[in-house]
Amino acid sequence: MTYTKNLHRGRFNPKNPEKYRGDVTAIVYRSGYEVKFMNWCDKNSDVTEWNSEEVVVPYRSPMDNKVHRYFIDFYIKVNGKQYLIEVKPDRFTRAPVIPKRKTKRFLNEVAQFAVNEAKWKSAREFCADRNLEFKIITEKELGISYK
Repeated sequence: MTYTKNLHRGRFNPKNPEKYRGDVTAIVYRSGYEVKFMNWCDKNSDVTEWNSEEVVVPYRSPMDNKVHRYFIDFYIKVNGKQYLIEVKPDRFTRAPVIPKRKTKRFLNEVAQFAVNEAKWKSAREFCADRNLEFKIITEKELGISYK
């Protein structure tokens, strides 16, 4: 197996650390989408506070029926309103299209989508109990185009 370094992983150093709620020296991004969102949070004057992977929501996985911990990508406060944000490629927010041959890749995508759905359901319930709003942000909202 070959190892490929992910160029879209690293530590984020905010220009406005006073807005970050958590350990400002340990902000990690795991995708280009996440670093773009972090830059938006850091630079946007309407965002008064934010953090990354600091909010944990329990969820029951449909794969093993056990309770796991879901580290939500972001918490943000914008114009007094609080949100929990998941950043995902758009294709991962929809059930996979059933191919002619059910490959291992397809079965993995189905399983991952089921787990994501369970996480998002728990996140919405968590938010409803705490006067927060849960949102999924994709490349569409981030203004990223691959055309």
